[in-house]
Amino acid sequence: MAITDSDIAGVLTAYLERYPQEAGQLAEPLRLLTEGQGFASRRAFPMHVTAGALLVRDGGEVLLIEHRAYGITLQPGGHLEPTDTTLLGAALRELSEETGIDPELVVPLSAHPAYVEFGQVPARPAKDEPDHYHLDIGYAFATSAAEVGRIQESEVTGAAWYPLELAERLVGPRIARAATTPAGTM
Repeated sequence: MAITDSDIAGVLTAYLERYPQEAGQLAEPLRLLTEGQGFASRRAFPMHVTAGALLVRDGGEVLLIEHRAYGITLQPGGHLEPTDTTLLGAALRELSEETGIDPELVVPLSAHPAYVEFGQVPARPAKDEPDHYHLDIGYAFATSAAEVGRIQESEVTGAAWYPLELAERLVGPRIARAATTPAGTM
């Protein structure tokens, strides 16, 4: 079954129970979710949900991608697909698609998101998308053996492992949460 607004709201509510200090910055997406607009669809405006993956490798490195459309360094992630049944699964799918990482070599650190961010995305006329917002729900994963494979060139221009400190400077504080998410909180 596809991801519903109710599923998304449940994940967001559970996240806010863990991180109540973020309630103010997530109040608007929580309000929008009560309207039931089908936010798993990338065609939902003014907001839709995306899933991100923070993959940490033994030794404290984090996998980041060079995002083709935005021209910046980010964690792997992207829009939900109608075949996605969980946000965690969507994050793992995006990780594998964009970086060629073998999903069999990746372990989720928790069933709960490591971060949730609400941010504005500029219009993309070529895709018939107005200015809108992404509610990016990101999960932390770990690996000891995964290597970058064939990247999804339509979405990314590169993928590489970054030392934790550099990754945090490039992407922001959500990186630190991936490295500190306790394993086994499934």
